[in-house]
Amino acid sequence: MKIISTNIGEPRTFVHHGEEVKTGIFKFPVEYGIYLGTEDVDKDHVIDRRYHGGTDKACYLYSADHYQYWQKLYPESELPWGMFGENLTVEGLHEAEVNIGDIFKIGKAVVQATQPRQPCFKLEFRFNDKLIVRKFVDSGFSGVYVRVLENGHVKAGDTMELIERKDSVSIQQVYKWIYAEEFDPEVTRAINDPFIAASCKKDLLKRWGDLL
Repeated sequence: MKIISTNIGEPRTFVHHGEEVKTGIFKFPVEYGIYLGTEDVDKDHVIDRRYHGGTDKACYLYSADHYQYWQKLYPESELPWGMFGENLTVEGLHEAEVNIGDIFKIGKAVVQATQPRQPCFKLEFRFNDKLIVRKFVDSGFSGVYVRVLENGHVKAGDTMELIERKDSVSIQQVYKWIYAEEFDPEVTRAINDPFIAASCKKDLLKRWGDLL
């Protein structure tokens, strides 16, 4: 896997249902690369820390390969790297091939996969489409949140190398369980995984806890 783009953003404010909402989802490429810190990306703007940033979601990765899918859905739109609010746009990344807890070396940093991204309404601002959240869920292309085990600088052209594979469930499977219509008892594998993000575990318990 290869880093295609490193992205950070400035806060922007929009009106949503009559209220002002600030977001950091408008991220764009930076030539000098980014520094992955323990709780966020240096010089990036994390607005709502209830859902973004922190040790379990310090950096967000999205696959460059998925952009072709989205370009077909939005043929008239420009889709610059960082369109999904990702800090790292990665060639060759696929959620089905990344397990919870997998450890990767990216540039000078070492990171660990923790959970899929669950889209919120702020993605509507970036795409100017009120249906984008549903489309994002249906695509199965969640991207990957990571915790940073070793801080370090990452730049375009760096490789993303798997250095430790965990015997766990994939990011894609966890994403499916979050939105599934039918209960799958295998969801307990994710809920009991020691490396899954605490917020993701909470969401899975909220969704399926009555059936466990």
